[in-house]
Amino acid sequence: MAYKLKIRKVGNSAGMTLPKEALAQLHLSIDDHVYLVETKDGFLITPNDLLFDQGLAAFEKTRRKYRNALKKLGE
Repeated sequence: MAYKLKIRKVGNSAGMTLPKEALAQLHLSIDDHVYLVETKDGFLITPNDLLFDQGLAAFEKTRRKYRNALKKLGE
């Protein structure tokens, strides 16, 4: 599904109004944060912090290998 959004002036910035259907699909509500991510195909609006997800994936790959070191750091 595609939504046509209008850019509006909000103070010294610009904003878009999302239809309630889009908010529901993204599981968002008022005052939530979203991330605008540039991809090779354009831009992606997502409720997830992709950099955090990438960091978590990197941690998951190494956590067993460095289990003892991480335990010592946690003391």
